[in-house]
Amino acid sequence: MQAKQQNLANGARPARSGLVGVDPAAATAKEVGAHFAELAKEVRAAGLLDLVPARYYGRLAFNAALFGAGLMAFFLIGDSWWQLAVAAWMGVSCAQSAFMWHDAGHKAMFRGTAATAMGLVHANLVNGVSYGWWVNHHHRHHSFPNNIDLDPDIGRRTAIFDMSQYPSRSRWGRFVVRHQRTLFFVLLTLEGYKMRRTSLLALFSGNLRRPVQEGLLILANVVVYAGVLLLVLSPIKALAFIVVQQAVLGVYFGLIFAPNHKGMEVRTGEESLDWLERQVLTSRNIRPSVLVDFLYGGLNYQVEHHLFPTMPRMNLNRCRPIVQRYCSRHGIPYREVGLVASYREVATFLHEVSEPARHPSPVATGSAAS
Repeated sequence: MQAKQQNLANGARPARSGLVGVDPAAATAKEVGAHFAELAKEVRAAGLLDLVPARYYGRLAFNAALFGAGLMAFFLIGDSWWQLAVAAWMGVSCAQSAFMWHDAGHKAMFRGTAATAMGLVHANLVNGVSYGWWVNHHHRHHSFPNNIDLDPDIGRRTAIFDMSQYPSRSRWGRFVVRHQRTLFFVLLTLEGYKMRRTSLLALFSGNLRRPVQEGLLILANVVVYAGVLLLVLSPIKALAFIVVQQAVLGVYFGLIFAPNHKGMEVRTGEESLDWLERQVLTSRNIRPSVLVDFLYGGLNYQVEHHLFPTMPRMNLNRCRPIVQRYCSRHGIPYREVGLVASYREVATFLHEVSEPARHPSPVATGSAAS
């Protein structure tokens, strides 16, 4: 691994800065490294970093139509168990709206107040998730992907990505780890609930820039959500609707994000790789198609998105061949696999990492007992 990193770093200056919340394409070569500075120059010349707000209007209208169709079906069907199908539809619809707050958070859609408003509407109002918490969390993830010490996406998971995380787990957590190849995917059903819970903790801990605004929007989400359900459905059906919708939402969220980094290089401590190598070595693309691009909202181009987080998603597919050629010229591994293969790699990685937890060696057991 050290030899590989040394070869990759030839001609690049180490970049210790996380660039949290900063556009790396606008940073200096000293901050991001020579490799990335050269690539960014080529990408910028192709016009791929230019905002295209008008191209998002159609996407926003499409998402509104998805949501509106679900609401119409909900009121037409009435107090029936067929509403569980509507719940699944609304789970997918709300997950699609998450792409909007994602792009707004990266300033890839709009800038300034418009971006903030778009993020608050789609995160807080539609999904009951704190936009402010998510932006801070996600920017740190982008700065230090797959870094056990610095990436918050790794820290908040029940599964582990290195055995050094195992001793801190509770009894329940250790049970999950031993079976995490399967339970990782099962527990994705709780992802929507976990994001709501974490948002409330951030709200009441005073860690948000707009606590009143965000709190009121989350409250509006809860009141309208519960009110509409109880207006049409019996309490039991309303509860079942919530469970199904949140489970579908959580699984969709998880299946979008799981293949992006899980099973790729895991790092620890202060980062020293330049921006390009840090992102490419820890990210995996899912081979594109019309269906994959739609389902993943462009996040299947994970390498390009991590390199250029402010790039409008419509340009990621055009950026892909540029990044592939650059990585090929400089001997930088670029990972892209099919949809099924990506989940197989994730499951295999999780199983291999947790192997010592399932079959501890006598030496390790004796040391733990002492």
